[in-house]
Amino acid sequence: MTAQATQTRDHAVVIGLEVHVQLETATKLFCGCSTDTADDAPNTHTCPVCLGLPGALPVVNEAAVEAAVKVGKALDADIPEETRFHRKNYYYPDLPKNFQITQYDEPICQDGSLEIRVEGNRRTIDIERAHLEEDPGSLKHEGGAIDRAEYTMVDYNRAGMPLMEIVTEPDFRGPGEVRAFLAKLEEVLEYLGVFDAERDGSLRVDANISLVPAEEVGEDGSIGADALAAANRTEVKNISSHKGAEKALAYEVTRQRNAVQRGREIEQETRHWDEGRGVTVSMRSKEEEKDYRYFREADLPPLRVSGWKEEIPIPELPDARRKRFREEYGLSAEEASKLTSTKQVADFYEDLTAEFDPALAAAWVADRLLGELNYRDMPLDAVDREAFVRLLSLVDEDEITVKNAEEVVLRAMLDEGADPDTVVEREGLGKTGGDEVVEAVSEAIDENPDAVEDYHAGEDGALNFLVGQVMAATGGSADPGEVNQILREKLDD
Repeated sequence: MTAQATQTRDHAVVIGLEVHVQLETATKLFCGCSTDTADDAPNTHTCPVCLGLPGALPVVNEAAVEAAVKVGKALDADIPEETRFHRKNYYYPDLPKNFQITQYDEPICQDGSLEIRVEGNRRTIDIERAHLEEDPGSLKHEGGAIDRAEYTMVDYNRAGMPLMEIVTEPDFRGPGEVRAFLAKLEEVLEYLGVFDAERDGSLRVDANISLVPAEEVGEDGSIGADALAAANRTEVKNISSHKGAEKALAYEVTRQRNAVQRGREIEQETRHWDEGRGVTVSMRSKEEEKDYRYFREADLPPLRVSGWKEEIPIPELPDARRKRFREEYGLSAEEASKLTSTKQVADFYEDLTAEFDPALAAAWVADRLLGELNYRDMPLDAVDREAFVRLLSLVDEDEITVKNAEEVVLRAMLDEGADPDTVVEREGLGKTGGDEVVEAVSEAIDENPDAVEDYHAGEDGALNFLVGQVMAATGGSADPGEVNQILREKLDD
């Protein structure tokens, strides 16, 4: 095994991730309890299976296995002929059975990869494995963070939720790359339809960080397995966002670097990311693999799903869709990136291209609609598609100006739920043209002789000033391009 690293003074930073993704299924991984626990009282979505009561037997959720196969295909991973579940033994209050059903040496996905882009450079992050496992319950620390709480309450609603743990190779060069990877991974998972980023706790990250002596780094940036094994690594838990991962890792790298500079040895331990204080705190010495006493789960037979890789389809993924949008619709790289930021946005845009010019639809969705939605913190599904189509029709048919369509009509649609035609009539936004525009242009020229003189003297701002006067006189209902053309003709006559 080798790892890529970036040198930091006398040491190189090496980071590997364990990303826990909650799969979107109707029921838990091994029982029939609903996964829709939002806003429900604690410990109301439980049964003998997810509470680990004696005699209760697990049954595998087929939908979760299908979702895992989709993830494997998207990561270009190998799906073996046979995969098994194991018991991972450890005691913790949120683990009622005192063991977790997971996968050990026979995971459902192995040897995948995901390409990311950081500061314009492409990097391939290797995926060691991705496996299915059940989620423990959740802990609520009352009176402070984990190290200062007065007491802790346990909620088993989350116990048994279907997780996919994606384990990377230690290929990250720094916290920024980790953030880029998590964003890309979340984007892919959302396209697959197996993940909901809006669900609380749907993506959680454990990160392993080591500092390796600079002399152990090869000329190509590689680090040998022996050097990695010799470097004590710290595992940071409780990271729940892209930004949080970058902040937590930046803090931990600085903490370890300062310890090394003071001559202290880095302890191999598990640390907790306290997001409120922006620090990591020690939880316990880090367990080794042998401490978990893995053994096969006797109550579950082996899974044989290698044939599912060909049978289960996956949608066009973000990178492929961006490339196609640029080639098929003539979009810029920036437009294609915005319009494929989520599958919902991409579908919405592509649906519009059946009725409007792709360039017009791109300008309105990427530059105007998404900006207005982001400002209001509104989701795309809050937009009435029929109303938006009517708005584009008004613009496309030259019935209202782009300025009025964006600044008046679109905003009224989002803020009030108003109908476009109603707004146009209420605000008197019907487009002014013909003799009325010509008359307004003549008045602007007559009333602003200094600006006319500046125009003939070659001053760039003079024409824009006159255009503004005409637009004001017409209440913004004239077409700026038409006004500009008429002004030039009259001024150059």
